[in-house]
Amino acid sequence: MSLLEMTLDAPRLLEMQPLLRVNNLCKNYGGIRALENVSLHVYPGEVLGIVGESGSGKSTVLRLLNLEEPETSGTYQLEIPELLGQNLFELNRFQKRETRVHHIGIVYQNPHLGLRMHKSSSGNVAERLILAGEKRFAELRRAARESLQASEFPIARMDEPPIHLSGGMQQRVQLAKAIAMKPKLLLLDEPTTGLDVSVQALVLDTLKRLQFELEMTMILVSHDLGVIRTLADRVMVMRGGRVVESGLTDQVLEDPQHAYTQQLVHAKL
Repeated sequence: MSLLEMTLDAPRLLEMQPLLRVNNLCKNYGGIRALENVSLHVYPGEVLGIVGESGSGKSTVLRLLNLEEPETSGTYQLEIPELLGQNLFELNRFQKRETRVHHIGIVYQNPHLGLRMHKSSSGNVAERLILAGEKRFAELRRAARESLQASEFPIARMDEPPIHLSGGMQQRVQLAKAIAMKPKLLLLDEPTTGLDVSVQALVLDTLKRLQFELEMTMILVSHDLGVIRTLADRVMVMRGGRVVESGLTDQVLEDPQHAYTQQLVHAKL
């Protein structure tokens, strides 16, 4: 259910709890403050877009939410039965890996970060299933095929390695790998950057369909306001590691209040 649909159903919205809560997230690299007191919450089935110029902290937020690197301070909670009440940043290394495998999927801007480029596409997807404990070859093959089909990857090419595929198909393999365990949270870091306009449209259509069919909560980082407008229910604007404005996507993009947001919007007109 989109945020708009939830807003139209106010009584139900009052009963809902955010799937994800992040409070006062800070991240330092040496003496450099990359994030400062970033807080956000995202409801089940909602898509939150994060925009801002290069170096604003967008991708750093995603890396921390994917538990790839430690925070400096802050809390992070996912409201799912296995993790209720826990600050995910306080989990041990094994628990963080299990959380990433079972509950969080990610699609990177650079497919080389998310895929083994010389391994078959189906093998890339199966790798995530193996980490989750599946060892039966027939089941691995079936589940990998199912995920690739869901991402609209051409099944006839499922045994080809990503290194031989186009950028758009590489992103579909990444997406198939990310959704293989049907995670509650999907993180998308500039998933359409560098793709032709027609391919970009196909990827966006696939993401919209998956969000509807699987009811996944998504956090989408993009510098492209058109992509944000297409997918995101709400948008958060970042600058210099801080959140400067947030709200419903149409409201923020049509009537930006912060001077920096106004510059971003006008620069795209």
